[in-house]
Amino acid sequence: MLRSNRWRIALLTTSLAGVLCSGCVRRTLTIQTEPSGAIVRLNDREIGRSSVTVDFVWYGDYDVLIRKEGYKTLQTNWVIPAPWHQHPPFDFFAEILWPGRIVDAHTRTFQLEPETPPTPQELQERAMQTRSEALGLNSPDTEP
Repeated sequence: MLRSNRWRIALLTTSLAGVLCSGCVRRTLTIQTEPSGAIVRLNDREIGRSSVTVDFVWYGDYDVLIRKEGYKTLQTNWVIPAPWHQHPPFDFFAEILWPGRIVDAHTRTFQLEPETPPTPQELQERAMQTRSEALGLNSPDTEP
């Protein structure tokens, strides 16, 4: 009986060690901007100010929205391709059986353009166009 308990404890210890030492993949995205300090949104979720690093779960297309006062808002996408170890059957070994940790880090830098204020002429044209649309007129030159 004592011998069978030792066997069970050894088996349990070995199984637990196998689970704790099994593989793991850490995926990170880092978004940097020039200039830094911009608010970054990833798939309609604010993730912080640049330079910002977050973990991600899936590969594919991400919507990126970057805003900073004094600069044009940047709305774009970022496609992150899956590496070879994330395709079947290799993903099973990378996620479960590989004894070490795999780090899959992706970094991208976005250049922000300064926002140029509109000229007085442009402001007046926009105001007239908005007025015409609000009044339902076809031409901005037509008086109500």
